[in-house]
Amino acid sequence: MPERSSSSTEARPSTCSPPNPGEVVEIRLSTIGYVSQFLRVIPRVAALDVVTEPAIANGKPSEEAKALAKTLLTRLNIPERLWSLAPATFSGGEQQRVNIARSFIVDDPILLLDEPTASLDTANRQTVVDLINEAKSRGAAIVGIFHDAEVREAVADRLFEVGQQRLEMAS
Repeated sequence: MPERSSSSTEARPSTCSPPNPGEVVEIRLSTIGYVSQFLRVIPRVAALDVVTEPAIANGKPSEEAKALAKTLLTRLNIPERLWSLAPATFSGGEQQRVNIARSFIVDDPILLLDEPTASLDTANRQTVVDLINEAKSRGAAIVGIFHDAEVREAVADRLFEVGQQRLEMAS
């Protein structure tokens, strides 16, 4: 990357060493949120703890993280009676909603979404669309895979259709 001299407009080459692997991990943890199609967490950990973990890892006090988690779980229609249970015992849709709460508890500047609404009913799908649009409103970059055309139309600003051997951009 060229480095500019303060006394002239002439660019001179500089070296840019690769980042330390620990720095890369730290950057990823502090900037990228991710919703996969499937919730993968440590077995026997309560849903409330699964959701609070990313917030605590990013420096939020435990009580504040729990309050945020409770708000998200309520909003995503996870009954309070399930919060102390491990998500492995939940239905696919309930697991997906815990997964979504876990990803949206931190205001990451980048969100990667892999079919976030695939296992959800209409009401919960709309809640997730609302969460995505709120993240966009606060300036988050959203990159997602959505097979559901209705959801895709509700959240996409740009559409990249991927087919066999082609990539098209639609506005």
